Amino acid sequence: MAEKITPRSENYSQWYVDIILNAKLADYSPVKGSMVIRPHGYALWEAIQRNLDDMFKATGHTNAYFPLLIPESFIKKEAEHVEGFSPELAVVTHAGGEELEEPLVIRPTSETIIWSMYKKWIQSYRDLPLLINQWANVLRWEKRTRLFLRTSEFLWQEGHTAHATEKEAREETVRMLNVYKEFAEKWMAIPVLTGVKSPSEKFAGAIDTYAIEAMMQDHKALQAGTSHFLGQNFAKAFDVTFQNDAGSLEYVWATSWGVSTRLVGALIMTHSDDKGLVVPPKLAPIETVIIPIFRNKNKEEVVGYARKLYDRMKDEFRVKLDADDSNSPGWKFAEWEMLGCPVRIELGPRDMENGKAVLVRRDNGEKEIVDIETVPARVKELLESMQVDLFQRALENRETHTYDVDSYDRFKEIFDGEGGFIRMPWCGDAGCEAAIKEETKATIRLIPFEQPELKGAVCPRCGKPADKIAVYARSY
Repeated sequence: MAEKITPRSENYSQWYVDIILNAKLADYSPVKGSMVIRPHGYALWEAIQRNLDDMFKATGHTNAYFPLLIPESFIKKEAEHVEGFSPELAVVTHAGGEELEEPLVIRPTSETIIWSMYKKWIQSYRDLPLLINQWANVLRWEKRTRLFLRTSEFLWQEGHTAHATEKEAREETVRMLNVYKEFAEKWMAIPVLTGVKSPSEKFAGAIDTYAIEAMMQDHKALQAGTSHFLGQNFAKAFDVTFQNDAGSLEYVWATSWGVSTRLVGALIMTHSDDKGLVVPPKLAPIETVIIPIFRNKNKEEVVGYARKLYDRMKDEFRVKLDADDSNSPGWKFAEWEMLGCPVRIELGPRDMENGKAVLVRRDNGEKEIVDIETVPARVKELLESMQVDLFQRALENRETHTYDVDSYDRFKEIFDGEGGFIRMPWCGDAGCEAAIKEETKATIRLIPFEQPELKGAVCPRCGKPADKIAVYARSY
C-alpha cells in the first residue's frame, strides 16, 4: 500500500509531492531539475493532449515538428527575446568529438527556428494564415524546481501562427486563449480568469501576453496557459514578408500560444485530497474500476459475476476489472483512491446473490447500492455529477477567497493571512508593481478584459490615479 500522505493542512507543499510520488505520476530524475513522468502521469498528459489537439484542429490548426537544436544566432536576432531567455539557456558547444562552428541552443521555445522556416514558406497573402502547432519538449535551466509545475525539461504544445493583418492576429490570440479557458473549465473542471499580463510579466518578445489564471486549494495562483500577440517583431527579425493583394510587400503578423505538463500540477492542486489524487472524469485514464470481493472458495463465481459487468461496460467506459488476488479488497480500495479513479464498483458474494453492486464516488466517498442491471446508467450519471461538482467546488474556493480592496493595509493583511485573489486599482507604474511584489510577494496575475468604470480611483499603495483593476496573488 502507498505511503502515508502529509495532510494539506500540515504542509501543503509536501502534500503535493506525496500525491505525485504515491499516485505514481512522476519521480525525480538522476538529472537535477528534471523529472521522469511515470505511466499513470503520462496517461493524464495523453488525455490532456488528445482533447486539446482535437480542439486545435477544430479551429483550423495542423501539427508539425521543428528541431530541438537552434542556432545561437537565431536566438539573438530578437533582442527582447534573447534577453528574456538568456539565463535559462542550455547551449551545446561540442558534438561528435569536435567543437561546433556555431553553438546550438537546446529549444527553450521555438519562435526563432519556426520563423526562419516561415521566411521560406510565406511569399504571398495566399499563403496566409499559416496555423501550425507542435507537441514537443523544451529545456529551460531552472534553479528552483517542483515536479510538473517548474522543471528544467517539460512537455508542452506551442502554436505559432502567421497572419496578413494585425486584426487577424489579435483575433487568433484571443481565440486560442478562449480554447484554453474552455478546456480548463469543461475538461479539467478548473475555473479560470482571463486577461492581459502587465508589461513586466509578458512573454519576452511579445507585444501583449494573455493568460488564464487558476486558484489552487491553498489560494495561490497558477498560470495555466498563455497566448501571445507578437506583432511583427519576429517577422522583422527574420525578414518574413508577403505580397499583399495590391502587390506591395508587408511584414507578417504573428502569434504564439502554449500549455504544458504544468496542467497536471494544476489538476492535482485543484481537486486532490488527503487520500490521494482526484481526477475529473473526462480526463481520467480509467473512469471506473470493478473490484470483486471473494475468498478462494467463491472466487470463480464472484469474478465471473464481475466479468459479466465488465463486458457490458467496456465499450462505453474506460473501465478496469481488478481481479488480482495478491492484495486484499481494502488495499485495492485505498490504492484506487490514491490513483484518483472517479467511481469504484464493489461486488461481493452477497451482492451477487441479490443482483446488486456497491458504487463509491472518489471525490466525496458517497456509497450507494444499486441493481446490477442499472450499474452502467448510474455510473454515467455519477461521472457527470462528479465533473460538475468538482468545478463548482473549485469555483466556490475561488469566489470565497477573492477580494475587492482599496486599502493597501487591507491588501497586506489578506496576504499575511490565507491569501487569495485581490482585485485592486493599479496606477500602471512598473515601479509600484515591483514594490508591491517586494513588500508582499504578490504579483499582478492579469488585468481582466472586463473592467469597471473607475472614477477618481487611486492606487492604494502610491496614491497615483488608477484607470484599471488588476488581479494580484501569490503564485507558483
